[in-house]
Amino acid sequence: MAQCAYCKTETELYEARTPVCLHCANLSPQKRAIRCKLYRDMSRAVERADAANEAFAAIASSIPSGAPHPDGVQRIHNVARELTEARDAMTKAHNRLTDFLNTGIVPDDLKAH
Repeated sequence: MAQCAYCKTETELYEARTPVCLHCANLSPQKRAIRCKLYRDMSRAVERADAANEAFAAIASSIPSGAPHPDGVQRIHNVARELTEARDAMTKAHNRLTDFLNTGIVPDDLKAH
């Protein structure tokens, strides 16, 4: 059985050769666009957090003695701040997507004006 292209639940329904569950098939085009935007935002936030984590790990591992030189301290602060901001953005994106999927809450910035 195929998985819905949007929510990954099992389905036998296809729409334009794309597997889609009944719930997702019944969404309006506007709701589908919102869901796609939220998934895209979540994916970008995860990529940013992964990159920040790798940068932090690279800097941390480049300090063999555990005592960085003076500008090394600032580099560590900068990369740690970016990691924190990236993780916060990922959490926000996750919460927005979860709220939409579970309750239908559309974030204010995505509501039609």
